[in-house]
Amino acid sequence: MIIEGKNEPSLERFRMILQRDRIRAAARSVLRRSVEGNRIVFYLNKQAAYAGHISFSAPEGESPLGPIHVIVETEHPDRLIDWLAGQREERRGE
Repeated sequence: MIIEGKNEPSLERFRMILQRDRIRAAARSVLRRSVEGNRIVFYLNKQAAYAGHISFSAPEGESPLGPIHVIVETEHPDRLIDWLAGQREERRGE
């Protein structure tokens, strides 16, 4: 499945779940390691996603149903990660 979106609003639900589940620090770490040039490439557990949660996954072997492969293209990956997972100063208030 391919979902295309323009600008940050297409990732708003993802951002809200990161905040709700209080996993912004962990997400920030995973997303930073997932930057490949102008792309952020990561995998999500399908079962967790179906239940409305975010659980990052390895490309193979961790999820019995297989992972969801996510590729986000952006000119400024660091800015997008800061918006999604908050900057360090923002996270201290959680």
